[in-house]
Amino acid sequence: MYGWGLSLMCLLIGISVSAAAQQVLFDFEKEEHLKEAVRNEVQIQRVPAGGKLSGQALQVEFQPAEWPNVTFRPAQAWNWTGAGALAIDIYNPNTEPVWFGIRVDDDPRADGWNHCRQATTTIGAGETQTYVLPLAFNPMDYGMRGLPPLVQGGGILLGVANPHRLNLSHIVAFQVFLHRPAKPIKLHIDNIRLIEGSAPVKGIVDRFGQWAGGDWPGKVKDEADLRRRRQQEEQELRRFPTLPDRDEYGGWKSGPKLQATGYFRTAKHDGKWWLVTPAGTLFVSLGMDCVHTGDATFITGREEMFTWLPEEGSPLARHIGYHSGIHSGPVKEGRTINWYALNLQRKYGENYKPLWMDVTLRRLHSWGFNTIANWSDWDFYRNGKVPYVGTAHIGGDHARVASGNDYWGKMHDPFDPKFEQSVRNSLRAVTQRIGDDPWCIGYFVDNELSWAGTGEEGGRYGLAYGTLQEDAANSPAKRAFVQQLRQKYGQIERLNAAWNSSFASWEELEKPQRLQPPSTDARRQDFAEFVKNLARQYFRTVRQVLKELAPNHLYLGCRFAWYGQDAVEAAAEYCDVISFNIYAPRVERERYSIVERLDKPAIIGEFHFGALDRGMFHTGLVAAKDQHDRARMYKDYLTSVLTHPNFVGCHWFQYNDQPLTGRWFDGENYNIGFVTITDTPYPEMVQAAREIHGEAYRIRSSSSR
Repeated sequence: MYGWGLSLMCLLIGISVSAAAQQVLFDFEKEEHLKEAVRNEVQIQRVPAGGKLSGQALQVEFQPAEWPNVTFRPAQAWNWTGAGALAIDIYNPNTEPVWFGIRVDDDPRADGWNHCRQATTTIGAGETQTYVLPLAFNPMDYGMRGLPPLVQGGGILLGVANPHRLNLSHIVAFQVFLHRPAKPIKLHIDNIRLIEGSAPVKGIVDRFGQWAGGDWPGKVKDEADLRRRRQQEEQELRRFPTLPDRDEYGGWKSGPKLQATGYFRTAKHDGKWWLVTPAGTLFVSLGMDCVHTGDATFITGREEMFTWLPEEGSPLARHIGYHSGIHSGPVKEGRTINWYALNLQRKYGENYKPLWMDVTLRRLHSWGFNTIANWSDWDFYRNGKVPYVGTAHIGGDHARVASGNDYWGKMHDPFDPKFEQSVRNSLRAVTQRIGDDPWCIGYFVDNELSWAGTGEEGGRYGLAYGTLQEDAANSPAKRAFVQQLRQKYGQIERLNAAWNSSFASWEELEKPQRLQPPSTDARRQDFAEFVKNLARQYFRTVRQVLKELAPNHLYLGCRFAWYGQDAVEAAAEYCDVISFNIYAPRVERERYSIVERLDKPAIIGEFHFGALDRGMFHTGLVAAKDQHDRARMYKDYLTSVLTHPNFVGCHWFQYNDQPLTGRWFDGENYNIGFVTITDTPYPEMVQAAREIHGEAYRIRSSSSR
C-alpha cells in the first residue's frame, strides 16, 4: 500500500500469504513466457527489470491507439479455482504517471463489462508497485468499490470497476491495458501470480465512520478532537480569508475589464477563451462538486462492519435513515447512516447546517475556489457570496435508445415529441429556484450520457447500432433514421449496395436489425450523420427550453464522458460552453484538439485523485501515491487546464470523502474529498489549492495560445 500508514495497516489486518500460497504464472526469466502473450498495439521484449524489480521483466511499449494491451491467452482455459487474487508487479520508467488497467476474462465474449473482472489505477513516475486484482470475491459483494488491505508486501488491492462474478474454473485471458495514450509509453511487468486471500470486513468502521484498523495523521480519536479542530480552523480562516487580487465574484480584479452585462458570459480575449463576471472581469471557474452534507451508507445486512452505531432515540440517531432502489451491491434497501452529517452535528451542534454552510463558504473563499459546482446542496443557490452552477437532469416517460455503453441508463430519444415536455418539466423547478440571480454562472443539463458505445472508432456509432435494433413502430429515433436513409438512397437496393447488406425492403429495415461491425465507408458515413442529427435534436431542444426559462444564464452542456466527435460538434452548435468530465493525471492538449478546431470554450465538470495513506480503501478513478502526491497532481492538472486556450475552468469531484463502506446507491468509497468524513480538511490539498489558485490568472494570461 502507499505510504507508511497503509504499511502499518497491512500489518494490523492484512492476510499473511506464504510462498506456498502463491502460484507464479509468468516471471519472464525464460523466453518461453512470451509464447502466450498476444500483442494488441504494443511492442514487447524481455529486459533487465527496472526499479525495485529484479531479474528479467517484460517491457511493454503501448502505442497510441484506442485500447493498446498485452493479453495472455492460454491454448486451453486456465483453472484458477481456489485463487483469491491476481498479483502483478509493475515498474513505471517514465517521468510522468501512467493510467492503466488489468482485466481477467472468463469467456471469449468479454467486452470490458461482461464476462470479465476489470480495475484501473495510476502508477506514479519511477514507481514500483504490486497491484492485486481480487478474483474469488468482488468488493461489491460487500457493497463497496474498494476493500481493506488484503495481502502482504504492500500490494495495492484494486477496486473493481464492474460487478461480474468470475468463473474461476474457466479463465480464458488476462491483460494489462492503457486507454488512448498520446504517445508510446513503456511499463515493466513482472511476477504475475495467483495468491490466496479474502476480504477482512468485520469491525472495520469506528464510531466516527473511519477505518478502525490503523492510525494516520488527522485521524479523529474523540469528540474533543472535533471541537479543537474547529477552533484551530477558525484561526486559519481569519488569517487567510480570501486570495489577493479577486473581486467579489472571484474574478481577476486587476486584470483586463470587458463589457459588464450583469450576468456571466463567455468571451475570447487575447487568443484565449474566458468566462466574464457580471462586473466584466475575467474569470476562470475553479469549482467544487458535491458541496453537501454527505451520502448515506447501508447498515442493513452489514452490521458486523460497524463497531458502534447511535442508540435508537439518541440525538445522533437522526442520521439513521432508510433507502431503497438503485443500489448495485448486495443490499437493495434497508437502514443507512450518514457519518459525515453525524460528525457535523458533533462538531457544530444540533443546528449544524447553517454553521457548516457558513464555514464551507468561508473555506471556499480561503482556498481559492470561486464556484459551487454540480450536485451541490440547493441551499447554496442564491447564496450571494460564491458563484454557482445549476444542476438539472432530464427525466420523463419519453422514449430512449441504447448505445451499447449505457452505464447510467439509455440515451434520450430527442425525436420523441414528448421529449420537449420532459425537458421543460425537468428544468422548471431548478430555474424557478435560481430565478434571475446574477451569481449563477449557468446550467449543466444531464450528465455522462450514453453518447458512445463499443466497437468502431471508440464506439462513435453506438447510437446508430442501438437505434437499428429498435422497432420503428415504437421508436421515433428509428423512424428518423430510416427516413434519413430513404431520402438519401431512395431505393433499398442502393442502400444494400452501399452497406453490403441484403434488406428486402424499407419495411424490413424498420423492424429490429442487429448489425455487426465492421461497417463499409458508406455505412460509417450514414451512422455519423444520424448520430449528429440525434445530437443536434437533443441539444437544440434543451437550449430552446433553457433559454426560454433562464435567458440570462449560460448553457454549460451535458458533461461528456463517453462520446464521439459527432456529438461534440453538435454540442458546439448549441451550447455556450462544452463540458467534459476528464479523469486523467492531466489534460493532454492534443486529446482535446477538437475544442480548438471548433473554437469553443470548454469546461471540466469532474476530475479527482485519491490515495490510500489516510485510512481509505479506494483511490477513486485516478490514483496518487499519497496526500503529498495528490496535492502535486492537483497543481499539475490545474496547470494543464489553465494553459489550454479553450478551457475556462475545472471542477473537483468532490468536497468530502465518500463513506468508507460505500455510498448507498453504487458503493463508491473513494478518497476524493478536500475534507474527510469527520469534516477535517486535508492540509496538503488546501495548501496546493491556495498556491495554484493564487497563480491561476497569471498562468492563464501568460500562457501561449
